[in-house]
Amino acid sequence: MPVRRALARLHWAVSPWRLVREEPEHEGPRLLIGAPHTSNRDFVLMLAIAWDARLAVRWLGKRELFRGPLGRVMHWLGGIPVDRDDPAGLVERVVELARTDPHAAIVVTPDGTRSSRQWRSGFYRIALEAGVPVTLGFVDSVTGTTGLGPTIALTGDVPADMERIRAFYAGKRGINPERTTEPRLADEAGLARRLREERSSA
Repeated sequence: MPVRRALARLHWAVSPWRLVREEPEHEGPRLLIGAPHTSNRDFVLMLAIAWDARLAVRWLGKRELFRGPLGRVMHWLGGIPVDRDDPAGLVERVVELARTDPHAAIVVTPDGTRSSRQWRSGFYRIALEAGVPVTLGFVDSVTGTTGLGPTIALTGDVPADMERIRAFYAGKRGINPERTTEPRLADEAGLARRLREERSSA
């Protein structure tokens, strides 16, 4: 970890981006959102943010990234391979990791592919089921800043929670601004209803 933090400090010393550090620092497991996700360069910023904060982050990546010699590097960097053609069980795997690792900082990019026009709901389900809060990580090309915003606890009231998230990301634009996606799920009221039904039948 000292080596990683030294590398991160060097990165921020020469980077054109200004790092916004977390205040106050959160202790314990969490889900960490990376948004707006509009460029592959977001990955470098994510690592530099995490290493500066001494976070042993885990992140979800398509399984193709883990093939060959590069795969070992991706695993060392905290990657969790995801088969997008067969995502069954992914939520359960990540929930188990968040529940069992007291230092878990699991990075998700809910805007998914950089051509999507809405956020995917997996991050919400994972955080709620695991009982962990969500830290709002960001990159904003308008102000040239990137870093960690507030950590919030989800309530199960999906529309209300998403309004809080939208308020934080309002006005923020990714490295490629035209690809920025508003934090909005496909059916927020419907998701809230389904979550209530799942809880009542559990």
